Amino acid sequence: MALFSALYDRVMRWSRHRHAPRYLAGLSFAESSFFPIPPDVMLAPMALAKPSTAWRLAALTTVASVVGGIFGYLIGMFAFDVIEPLLRDAGYYPKYLQAKAWFDDWGFWAIFLAGFSPIPYKVFTVTAGVIAMAIVPFTLASLFGRGARFFLVASLMAWGGERMERRLRQYIDRIGWVMVVLMFLVVFVAKL
Repeated sequence: MALFSALYDRVMRWSRHRHAPRYLAGLSFAESSFFPIPPDVMLAPMALAKPSTAWRLAALTTVASVVGGIFGYLIGMFAFDVIEPLLRDAGYYPKYLQAKAWFDDWGFWAIFLAGFSPIPYKVFTVTAGVIAMAIVPFTLASLFGRGARFFLVASLMAWGGERMERRLRQYIDRIGWVMVVLMFLVVFVAKL
């Protein structure tokens, strides 16, 4: 069943759209403060579709993400009472408490790690505002952590380029179905 190849073709078409960089910047900004989908899902296919623009796209993603992180910081600093119930409802409250504990232990490095890893960065940006972390170290840690992540993703896609795009297209249905099976296995094992 060719479900994933049709999705792959659509994503690659979207990644070549003339407004795609604007959408990437908007997604990057939003993900850093309140939106759940990481910008990598747009950055990777865009860098793969146009390898010559990969580093420019990584820079755009980094800057928009850091600005969004500062917005998250401001939310934490000035509006935490408003968003606390939303954190609880969305299931992010335990992550918020964990982020707060990490700040106590590691400060700057907690933001750097959250910026680079798949840990929800938005939880750390809001938490940094709640605890009133100094804005300069916050911004620098965000810039280095997010930049390292996005430049790595873009570089890997550009390095693979057209050859990788063809290979992915060839195997995307198999990869997609394997991922679906793995997801079901993880859910099944987690429920045991």
